[in-house]
Amino acid sequence: MALAALGWVLSDEDRADRLLALTGIAPDELRARIGEPEVLAAVLDFVLHHEPDTIACAEALGVKPEALVAAHATLSATQSDTDWGA
Repeated sequence: MALAALGWVLSDEDRADRLLALTGIAPDELRARIGEPEVLAAVLDFVLHHEPDTIACAEALGVKPEALVAAHATLSATQSDTDWGA
C-alpha cells in the first residue's frame, strides 16, 4: 500500500516536490531506498499529515483512509523493531 501511495504522490509534480522538500530525501536516495520500511513509513507519514492528501490518496487507491493509517502503523512498528543505527 505504501508503494501505491508513493506512486500516487509522485503522479503530481507539486505534491512530489513537497514530499522531497518536507522529508529531505533526494530523488536518487528515494530511488535507491524505495523498498525500505523507513522510507515507506515516511511516505505514508507525508500523506497522513495533510487531510486532503489522505482522503484523495485513499480514494485513488480504492481504500479507506483507515487502511493508510494501519499501513503506517505497521511500517512504524517494523521500523521501531529494527536497530537502524547498527
